[in-house]
Amino acid sequence: MSRAFVKENDLEHAGIDIPERPISIEINYVTPNGMKQIKAILDTLDAERHTLMDLDDSMSKQKKMRIERDIRYYASRVKSAIMIKPDEHLQKKVVFGALIELENDEGEIERYEIVGEDEADLALHKISYVSPLAKSVMGSNLGDEVTLIKPKATVTFTVKNITYNK
Repeated sequence: MSRAFVKENDLEHAGIDIPERPISIEINYVTPNGMKQIKAILDTLDAERHTLMDLDDSMSKQKKMRIERDIRYYASRVKSAIMIKPDEHLQKKVVFGALIELENDEGEIERYEIVGEDEADLALHKISYVSPLAKSVMGSNLGDEVTLIKPKATVTFTVKNITYNK
């Protein structure tokens, strides 16, 4: 059959066909802070959606579809979340939720918090628990040396400090 006789969705031609956001296959661990952030994002998205409800132009339709897609994504993340409250008794072992200080080979200190995937933000020194660095340091004790294999080099860190937010 010729494509000339096939009725296609008008929205496809307007560039409004918005694909779903991919959802990680990893377990959705979140910190209490991470859960608050996700819920705040949902509240913001819902407010944005309400401001666009009465608008009917193609730009507004596209924005609404993106917002609705993001709402579906974050709602599913809340539903699948397994909240892990940091255990302040584990001051000597690196587990999910740890705030860690690592000393590299040059004696420089790097600080990171091990968090869930949606909460990760390298600019804030928050790394996902599935990141290579987090995987290499998880389970380590205070004073342990850990090795991170990078594409161009191997880096050794010493775990200098471990704390947990309450």
